[in-house]
Amino acid sequence: MTHLRSILLVEDNPDDEALTLRALRRNNLQNEIIVARSGQEALDTLSQLSVLPCVVLLDLRLPKIPGLEVLRQIRAHDRWHSLPVVLLTSSKEDRDIAEGYALGANSYVCKPVDFQQFTTAVSQLGLYWAVINEPMPP
Repeated sequence: MTHLRSILLVEDNPDDEALTLRALRRNNLQNEIIVARSGQEALDTLSQLSVLPCVVLLDLRLPKIPGLEVLRQIRAHDRWHSLPVVLLTSSKEDRDIAEGYALGANSYVCKPVDFQQFTTAVSQLGLYWAVINEPMPP
């Protein structure tokens, strides 16, 4: 049996965290979802995991270390540099989108304001990265 790799959700807003978790569970994903509520907690979590997650869903506006800096550190780290990172944020600023891709984000998704659109977007992200995408071997 194949071991399901976790999903790392980096989100400091409790409401967005709850909606994201609900949306991911909507597709009956069996992957463990690990939540980090700051940029520092995300980096600490990654360094403690023996098996890297299948994807990191990363908000930009985070306490302690902002999301773009977290992404920069992930891409600079020997073990994490190929880890898929999806920027999942409310920012639609061209500057954030451009910098996110320049730093190596695999995808940039703006959180829809509408509840139904938000849950659909997140459930599709989870389904793609946890089920459809073939991850890099550990």
